[in-house]
Amino acid sequence: MRSLNADRRPAAAPRSRLGFRLSVAGRRLAALGERLSHISAPRFGTIATVLLASTGLYGMTLGGHTGTVIDAVSQPLGFSIDKIDVSGNSETSEIDVLQALWQTGAQSLPALDPEAARQALEAEPWIETASVAKTYPDRVAITLTERKPFALWQKGRELFVIDRDGREIVPYVVGRFSGLPFVVGAGAAKHSAEFLEAMEVLPELRARVKAYIRVGDRRWDLRLENGMTVRLPEEGAIEAAADVSRMDRELGLLSRDILVVDMRIEDRVVVRLTPDALVRRDAAVKERMKNIKRMQKEKPV
Repeated sequence: MRSLNADRRPAAAPRSRLGFRLSVAGRRLAALGERLSHISAPRFGTIATVLLASTGLYGMTLGGHTGTVIDAVSQPLGFSIDKIDVSGNSETSEIDVLQALWQTGAQSLPALDPEAARQALEAEPWIETASVAKTYPDRVAITLTERKPFALWQKGRELFVIDRDGREIVPYVVGRFSGLPFVVGAGAAKHSAEFLEAMEVLPELRARVKAYIRVGDRRWDLRLENGMTVRLPEEGAIEAAADVSRMDRELGLLSRDILVVDMRIEDRVVVRLTPDALVRRDAAVKERMKNIKRMQKEKPV
């Protein structure tokens, strides 16, 4: 837990609850009248001073400046916010916390609305939940729960860090969170958690996946680190991926010169060779046909 010194800066103050502001204003006016009573001045002067002060406070209240009134009478009495204890923050900086707190407009502890402060904090991108507690005379305790980064999502030309619910947290910055799974396409963020959890039963295949591509928001392609694409069916995707993993163990499928492994047809596997492999294959077929023709000439039927 870290303790911060609050940098008091002026900000627009929100309305406070009527009962609270009237009771505070009343106490301050009573104290003001008590102090003025000891000043040797004509009685009508004291009454006029108190009347003008109360009129000013009432006008500020009607004008929506109650927080300013409370700040004005509270700070000289030692109720300014001097210490802010923040816990639970990892990605959210202390500066972000202070800025969110000052958005509420309060500079003194009585004027601070914990609910308004909570809402301001939860509007920050990393903050999932926040709680705000006041401790008189000068301390605020803030407890945060942050969102957990789950994956990187490419949406068009933009890249975001998302949580497991598929919600965008912040834009991706090169060098941070590069070890997270990479998902691409419309619907990929929403469906990534369920699919990636299912892929955990295939650790060898998952370790070779560079990107999970959502196609038509219906099915997945796996882009492997060697550039190969495995096309999975809409139904039974994990079973098809398990077949690919088995064929790799038995036949070294994923180490061959193959561009695409298409598993979308239930009873067969369709492969597309790389351009180099296709040239070699065509050359091998031609050579084989030449050998067959030569053998037929040497030994006619």
